[in-house]
Amino acid sequence: MQTAMQPFDHIEAFPKALLETLEMLDFTTMTEIQEKAIRPILEGKDILAQSKTGSGKTLAFGLPCVVRTDINENKPQTIIITPTRELAEQIANQLRKVAAYKPNLKMLALYGGVPLRAQAESLAKGAHILIGTPGRIQDHLSKGTLVLDSIRTLVLDEADRMLDMGFYDDIVKIGSNMPRSKQTLLFSATFPEKIEKLAKALLKEPLVIKVDTVQEDAKIDEIVYETSDKFKTLTALIRSYQPESLLIFCNTKAEVVSLTDALYQQGHSVIDIHGDLDQRERNESVIVFSNGSKRIMVGTDVASRGLDIKDIALVINYDLPFDQEVYTHRIGRTGRADATGTAISLYHPEESGKCAYITSRAQKGEMKDLRVDASFKMTSEYDTLCINGGKKTKLRAGDILGTLCKEIGIDPKMIGKIDIGDTKSYVALHHTVIERVFKALKNTKIKKKKYTAWILR
Repeated sequence: MQTAMQPFDHIEAFPKALLETLEMLDFTTMTEIQEKAIRPILEGKDILAQSKTGSGKTLAFGLPCVVRTDINENKPQTIIITPTRELAEQIANQLRKVAAYKPNLKMLALYGGVPLRAQAESLAKGAHILIGTPGRIQDHLSKGTLVLDSIRTLVLDEADRMLDMGFYDDIVKIGSNMPRSKQTLLFSATFPEKIEKLAKALLKEPLVIKVDTVQEDAKIDEIVYETSDKFKTLTALIRSYQPESLLIFCNTKAEVVSLTDALYQQGHSVIDIHGDLDQRERNESVIVFSNGSKRIMVGTDVASRGLDIKDIALVINYDLPFDQEVYTHRIGRTGRADATGTAISLYHPEESGKCAYITSRAQKGEMKDLRVDASFKMTSEYDTLCINGGKKTKLRAGDILGTLCKEIGIDPKMIGKIDIGDTKSYVALHHTVIERVFKALKNTKIKKKKYTAWILR
C-alpha cells in the first residue's frame, strides 16, 4: 500500500525554489517509490524498479532529471521512453509543472499523430528533456533529426508494456545511440523474463526496488459476472452501481464504437477512445471524461496506460483482456493513489477457461443480487467549452475564470475544471450557462484579446 513518507525537503539536493514549487502543487511528502529511488538516482545509480501506475514514479525519476539538467547546455540530457502518446503527454505535463522554478528548461514530447517536420524543427532549436514513444524516436534517429550523444540519463517507463507491444529491439537500438556511460532507470509494473533480459542488456549493476506490487488486491474489489447477454448485464450493472464515473474496456475499435453508440441511445453521457482517433480527438476524449462532461468512457487498451484521471469509480471489462498483465493495467485505472475502486469483468460461459486467472482471485457476482433502477441514466450537468488559445498565447486558468465571473457574470459554482493546453483551453460549464458564455465570448475579450470558442458535443 502506498504511504506518505518523509517530506521532500529531506532531499538535500533539492533547491528551495523547487521545494516551494512542489508545495504549491500540493506535493509535500514523498511516496514510497520516491523515497527509495530519488537519492540513488541523484547519486547516479542505475535503477530497476517495480512500481504500479499511481505510485508517484513520474516524480521519482522526473525530479532528479529536472534538478540535474544543465540549462546552459542546449542539448538533450534526459530521454524518457514510454509506450503511448497519452503517457508521454502526461509525463511532460507533470514535469513542466515541477520544472516551473527553472524557466529556461526546455522539454519536448515526441510521438506519432503529430507531423514529423514540426517536431524536427523543435528539436533543431534545442531541448533538455525528451519524452517520447519508441516508434517516433526511431523515426527521428533514422532521419538524422535527433542525436543522442549528449544523453546522461535514459528512463524506460512502463517497460513491460513496451515489451508487450514488441518494442524490445527498438529500445535496445535507441539505447545504442547514447553514451555507454549514461545512467539507465527502468520502471515496470511487472517483472516478466523479458524485463530481466532488457535489464541485463541496458543496466549496469542496478539497484532493485520493489514497491506497491500487490496494491490492487487490497484496494480494488474484483468481481466477475458470467452472462450470455453482456449488454443486458452491463445495463443492469450501470443501473445498480450508479457510479459517478465509469471506464469500459473492449478489445476492438469496432466494439468500442458500437457499444458507445448503444449506451448513447440509452441516454447516457458517453465518449469513446481508440487508435483510429487522431491525437486531438483522443486528448479531447480524456478531457471531457476527466472534467465530468462525459461520465462514461469506452476504450480499447490504448486507454489502459497513461490515463491520469482521478476518482474513476468503476472499471468494467466488457471484453476479457488478452492476458493477465493487460488485466492488471486495466483495473489499475481505479483505486489510484489512496482511493479504492471496483473492477468488474464479464464473460460468456464458454470463456470460463480463458478467464481462470480472474475468477481465481475475484468474487463471483450474481445478477439476482443487483438492485436495478430502470430509470437511472449516467448523465452530466456539465458540457465543455473549447477556447482557441492556450499556453502559447499565455492564457491562464485565472484569466478565463476572471472573465467568466467578472465580465460575463457567471457564478463560480457553475464553472468546473479548466484545462489549459498548448493552443486550446477547455472549460467545464454547467449546461444552464454554457450557451450564455458561448454567445458572450463573441463580444468579450480575455486579457484584452478576443478568442474563438465552441462547444464540444
